Amino acid sequence: MRRFSIAVVAAVALGTALPSVPAQAHPGRPSPGLAQCAAGTCHFDVPPGTYDVRVVLGGTAASATSVSGETRRTLLPETTTPAGKHVTRSFTVNVRTPEGEPTGPEGTPGLDLRIGGSAPALADIRVTPARHTRQIFLVGDSTVCDQPGDPYSGWGQQLPQYLREGVSVANYADSGESTVSYLGNPRLWATVRPLIRPGDLVLVQLAHNDKTTDEATYRANLETLVAGVRARGGQPVLVTPIVRRWFNPDGTLNNGTALLVNGLGVDHPAVTRSVAAARNVPLIDLTAKTKALVESLGVEGSKVLYLYNEARDNTHTSVRGATAYAGLVRDELVTRHLVPKGRMRVG
Repeated sequence: MRRFSIAVVAAVALGTALPSVPAQAHPGRPSPGLAQCAAGTCHFDVPPGTYDVRVVLGGTAASATSVSGETRRTLLPETTTPAGKHVTRSFTVNVRTPEGEPTGPEGTPGLDLRIGGSAPALADIRVTPARHTRQIFLVGDSTVCDQPGDPYSGWGQQLPQYLREGVSVANYADSGESTVSYLGNPRLWATVRPLIRPGDLVLVQLAHNDKTTDEATYRANLETLVAGVRARGGQPVLVTPIVRRWFNPDGTLNNGTALLVNGLGVDHPAVTRSVAAARNVPLIDLTAKTKALVESLGVEGSKVLYLYNEARDNTHTSVRGATAYAGLVRDELVTRHLVPKGRMRVG
């Protein structure tokens, strides 16, 4: 695969798209991007960094197109286009190594984008280095991370679809991590912290694996993460953990298993709320919001949010559940003015 310059610009015209000649292409010659696309996947041989992606969707027939990339990240939700029309959408994507979980395999070098949807039609695609962007770093566990294999999905894997160009997600959540292990592993916090720039957001959701962490240690670890973000000029945001789907006979989740109270009696959501209040840190109470959603759907209806049907798993989310939970995070980012509404897809 030949290497594009860092100022890579690619245009791709697929069979279902309206005939068009991109500005940089010559009539009668193939678009430069066609060599990078095959079977619905486009590969751009670019180094790690942050890139703006602009897609033009549509064709002669009505279409419905989505875009995912790297380790199963949803970058653009399915977008419908009437027959004979084009729509343009833009987003910003973080390219890194490893491309998924920080302690996982390196993945494929460069940027891989997959064109999906029920009736995909891509008329043009351009990838350029992002010059003015804000990162949302994610520090978390398996319920947040870029899960490598279907049907698993972390909510951080689905968050990018709610962002417009200019804001990207750098998901450094990792399966199996507690506040103790995340701070102690050099591939995790010691790697993330130097990357934080002034104005970046850092969302922290760690609790599911702090099963043997005492309250004082858990509190101190959250405070260490907050201080580390602020020392870099970033904006920490504490996120209480998503609930486990563990119902009481009365149809509620009012029990320690569901609400992340560990064997030592440490109420992780309560401690997180306390640290946020004491340190004046924005809080996304995802425990309360996911509890309300799961209870509203009931014992049967909530199964689709988790992997109960596939693996009797009441902790990890399906793509549908992760997408719903990412939407709750999106709503909080907008409501709390942490990300300008114009940078979010709110419809």
